[in-house]
Amino acid sequence: MSAPRGDQAVKIMRSSLGQVRGMGAAKSGLGHWWAQRLTAMALLPLTLYFVLSVFLLEGADQAAMLRYMAQPWNGVLFIALVAALFYHLQLGLQVVIEDYIHTESRRLMALLGMRAGVALFGLLALLSVLKLSF
Repeated sequence: MSAPRGDQAVKIMRSSLGQVRGMGAAKSGLGHWWAQRLTAMALLPLTLYFVLSVFLLEGADQAAMLRYMAQPWNGVLFIALVAALFYHLQLGLQVVIEDYIHTESRRLMALLGMRAGVALFGLLALLSVLKLSF
């Protein structure tokens, strides 16, 4: 059996529009993947900032904590941490649900329930930061 010649290229079975856009069958997987990576990169310094804040406030009373959170950059960084954390959580749980729940109706209910839960707890965390900041 001889090796394939140069004019015998392997054909990829994709529509012309899909080839132009560079998207596979899933259509939106690349955007989801990038969102996960970007939130993960944002969480690295924000988490380090949170851990540093915990060490700085070790043994502090409530008044010291309120003074610390009343500084604008602390409130902004904590809000950014909450937003990135809960969005990253939602993206990760969505992948797990889509990969392991095969029945369409169950998958839809799990996704809706997960998003509602993440939104609820994210809003609670955001409200907590805002209450401490003001």
